[in-house]
Amino acid sequence: MGQAIVGGKSYSFALRIIKLYKYLYHEKKEYVLSKQILRSGTAIGALCREAEHAQSRADFLNKMNISLKEANETEYWLMLLKDSDYITNSSFESIHQDCRELIKLLASIVKTTKNSITKS
Repeated sequence: MGQAIVGGKSYSFALRIIKLYKYLYHEKKEYVLSKQILRSGTAIGALCREAEHAQSRADFLNKMNISLKEANETEYWLMLLKDSDYITNSSFESIHQDCRELIKLLASIVKTTKNSITKS
């Protein structure tokens, strides 16, 4: 259940990140940070998708853990974009809320998976 939710949310988040990238690239002429957030923000969902067909529970855990790391990195880039005035506070708050939600979901999945592996 949680995996399906995080898959859908990470896909929607990736679409928002792509729109943010386009805005930063075309409107703000920002080429470095925009590429960083595009890479990390879209990797979250890609890794969740990979985890759907993991070869083992350990492989699933690894992919979800990397997805969590990418979400955390994306949060960093969002904060940097806000604090450097590339995006407004209101834009930041909207997308940051989605990023925090993904981080919480992924952290929960990682924790639950770790616990289930150690109990086996």
